[in-house]
Amino acid sequence: MNNRRLPAVLGAGLLALALTACGGGGGSTTSSGAKLVNSGTLTVCSDVPYPPFEDFDKSAPTGFKGFDVDIVSQIAKGLNLKLTIKDSSFDALQSGLALNSGQCDLAASAMTITADRKKNLDFSDGYYNSKQSLLVPDGSSIKTIDDLSGKKVGVQQGTTGKTYTEDNAPSDAQIVTFPSDAEMYQAIKAGQVDALLQDLPVNLNHQQAGGYQIVQTYDTNEQYGLAMKKGNTHLVDDVDKQLQKMHDDGTYDTLYNKYFSTK
Repeated sequence: MNNRRLPAVLGAGLLALALTACGGGGGSTTSSGAKLVNSGTLTVCSDVPYPPFEDFDKSAPTGFKGFDVDIVSQIAKGLNLKLTIKDSSFDALQSGLALNSGQCDLAASAMTITADRKKNLDFSDGYYNSKQSLLVPDGSSIKTIDDLSGKKVGVQQGTTGKTYTEDNAPSDAQIVTFPSDAEMYQAIKAGQVDALLQDLPVNLNHQQAGGYQIVQTYDTNEQYGLAMKKGNTHLVDDVDKQLQKMHDDGTYDTLYNKYFSTK
């Protein structure tokens, strides 16, 4: 062995090790300095299903589909990153737990930007203006939120729909909390609750499936945002630039009309 080369070999080895650690799934940064949990990949967490924003789709490259999925797909493409999507509970997303524990870089889950959530999360610019709504079975006597007196209404844990219901439903309405829309929808189909109060597009999806109708909507000035770990400002800037680019080149309008056009 040529001992004179030993330091150089060790140096090269250490450098290779450092590069491997940087690029082998232990986290890295983008060219802008945004921190990523996995090198070369935008890892996104979402509470699935919540159509039309996110749903399972085995035929899709990511295994998921929906408006939010298309939005983050465009963002990943614009940042020259691969896209990985993970199913997560909404509570873990809105509390910041999933992001702070390094499960993902970004939460895309029809999440309303609120002052409380901003304490634990950083948000992109708003990308969707939403309303709340009340869904009941066809033929129901419930026509407004005031008619929930003595009735059971399903809401989702940790959502602004739950907060709106608690603030506005009659005091003797029984608010039943579920972990996701999937359980809520099953509950109203089984007659376990009399109504669902949640985001308008999701209830529209149930109305279109038949057997149910939206009897009231509520303009709550809510905007959905993409959530990121507190302090990852480079990633927030990157995402906002990609959202603006989508608005400027018409991509956003194309995706919006794909899911929400009434024509």
